[in-house]
Amino acid sequence: MRAKLVEFKNVSFRYGEDKPWVLKNCSFEIYENEWVAIIGHNGSGKSTIAKLLNGLLFPQHGEIFIDGKRVDEQSIWEIRKDVGMVFQNPDNQFVGATVQDDVAFGMENRGMERKKMGKQINRTLEAVGMQDYELVEPHRLSGGQKQRVAIASVLAISPKVLILDEATAMLDPSGREEIMQTVAALKGREKLSLITITHDLREVASADRVIVMNEGELWDEGESRKIFSQKEALRSIGLDVPFVTALADELKESGIHLTREPLNHDELLEDLWILHSKT
Repeated sequence: MRAKLVEFKNVSFRYGEDKPWVLKNCSFEIYENEWVAIIGHNGSGKSTIAKLLNGLLFPQHGEIFIDGKRVDEQSIWEIRKDVGMVFQNPDNQFVGATVQDDVAFGMENRGMERKKMGKQINRTLEAVGMQDYELVEPHRLSGGQKQRVAIASVLAISPKVLILDEATAMLDPSGREEIMQTVAALKGREKLSLITITHDLREVASADRVIVMNEGELWDEGESRKIFSQKEALRSIGLDVPFVTALADELKESGIHLTREPLNHDELLEDLWILHSKT
């Protein structure tokens, strides 16, 4: 049985006493080596959850635990050793003059020995395919390369949880796919729990579990196939479903009944082939 790594217990938050609640009595759990996608319309509380997880914010009500430690002002530096975060714009995270300087920054802050730092820099840059760019200035990199370096900088501190907060939003489709392939491979290799906050439905379909937020409350959670089967309900709260899922509905209306709710093109083609082989 997997251990519980993240726990939100009846968490509420607002950005000021005269402001509306952004999160309302929100509770959920995330387990070791699990990929959870958090989705919802703009203003539903997704990014606030990410900032609460990393201790950038603290709840007004309720409690948050990371690996059994309560998130508060006293534990914040311990928490940040366990939780790494990559934001939408990697330029906002760069602090070093070169790629290797940037990856080294977090380790220097933790007092890591120089010898160990060198090995860790090499390991993490190789993990994201950026080992040939150690001495390059970050601003000379492409958008996808910058995100790879941002991810390497977080991986270098060996977190237990990696949060991607709209981390692929500024990339083109091929760049998004490359980054998510890299992250998916890292999750397995590094034994990470991965939390992605995203509008990209292909990312959501790849997750182990989906948490749906609506107006600051947990609307539903479950496997992506179960979530995307609720097409009309999702649309009623301002969310869409993957193109493949919508296409499967069109096929059903035309009398072509698939054996499941396909989540990607491969599943759709496989189901169509099975139907074809039976005719």
